[in-house]
Amino acid sequence: MARKQSGKRPEPAGLREVLRVPAGRRLDLRRFDPRALPSGPRDKAAALAAAVPTGQRLASLQERLYAASTAGDRRRLLLVLQGMDTSGKGGTLKHVIGMFNPSGCRIRAFKEPTPEERSHPFLWRVEQALPLPGEIGIFDRSHYEDVLIARVRELVPRSQLGRRYAQINRFEQALADDGATVVKVFLHISYEEQRKRLLERLDNPDKHWKFDAGDIEERTLWPEYRHAYELALERCSTEAAPWYVVPADRKWYRNWAIAQLLLEHLEALAPQYPKADFDVEECRIRLLST
Repeated sequence: MARKQSGKRPEPAGLREVLRVPAGRRLDLRRFDPRALPSGPRDKAAALAAAVPTGQRLASLQERLYAASTAGDRRRLLLVLQGMDTSGKGGTLKHVIGMFNPSGCRIRAFKEPTPEERSHPFLWRVEQALPLPGEIGIFDRSHYEDVLIARVRELVPRSQLGRRYAQINRFEQALADDGATVVKVFLHISYEEQRKRLLERLDNPDKHWKFDAGDIEERTLWPEYRHAYELALERCSTEAAPWYVVPADRKWYRNWAIAQLLLEHLEALAPQYPKADFDVEECRIRLLST
């Protein structure tokens, strides 16, 4: 016997469910549309209108997270941003992370390893940049460079690469066990959109500082980088630290989606202001008497 329909619409799935890379499944990034609008606003105007209330809620949750840390709460959040050149890592920092109080953020951009960093295991430099309890950490590129560019440029033997995926999973599991919420975002941009953005940098003298002639050579390795990302997302999307694929051809949607992902994760943490460990009324009386 068929169940009677209640007439009530089902609750829409959270963006975490919509964009999450399932653990242990083969991944083909060619099947993901970089211009897709899988959930949320359907145009730029709607996304911009949502930014103000979202920003207010993010700022409130950030303050609560930081306040809770003063009472011993070890929780914090780490946002990992990865993507092809011009996919919008810098834009995300400007438009999304700008919603937070900068004093509670720890931002680190990972470039080519320094001689000192090369003298240590590959996770060493990442460990030095992790957010403290109560903080929001943001990585512009990350430890995943050591299984991405290292694979494409054959900087280490393949056998060593295979071990690195397992090391990363253990590292991220340890972070989660210690109270860190790890949000890993792959900014999915198309080959055509990257060309457009690189041309915009060439056409604008004020953007020449952002252009690197090496980006042209890197484009010739697009299939190799795509495959390297597919392997990293397949092997390192876990329950403790899942990957999310964010369509990034539309900058306004990219910004909305990442802000929404952060909001959903912080709301799930539900940080609370700590209760006073002093007599409020007694302190009020003393203060009024001064």
